[in-house]
Amino acid sequence: MSKNREPEMSVINILGPGAVVKGEIQVNGDFRIDGTLNGSIQCQGKIVVGPTGKIEGEIVCQNADFSGEVRATAKVGELLTLKETANFNGDIVTGKIAIEPGARFSGNCTMNQGNSKEFRIPVTQDEIGPEEKP
Repeated sequence: MSKNREPEMSVINILGPGAVVKGEIQVNGDFRIDGTLNGSIQCQGKIVVGPTGKIEGEIVCQNADFSGEVRATAKVGELLTLKETANFNGDIVTGKIAIEPGARFSGNCTMNQGNSKEFRIPVTQDEIGPEEKP
């Protein structure tokens, strides 16, 4: 990885309480959601959904911690943790899953251990093909 991209991976992006986003989010670093996202999120790092956070749509990331309400299809390359306050409804494909007592999960789960490269997504203009550049 080039030195120019290293700071991007350490950035933590936040969707604060009360904020509502409809659409698609793509980020290199980590992302914390305490507001509401209706749409999709693709993240090279970790997605954290706080206790007040809500997602409805599609999630693709390397790691995730869910404490809030998630109604989505989640593809997590490494580890997905459903915290005790989590309410997840949807389908999960992940390498590993941890479900704390009290967490609610309704849906299907498929574990693809060792296939984390399957979830790597292009998020920089260098990685996006020419047909997708603006």
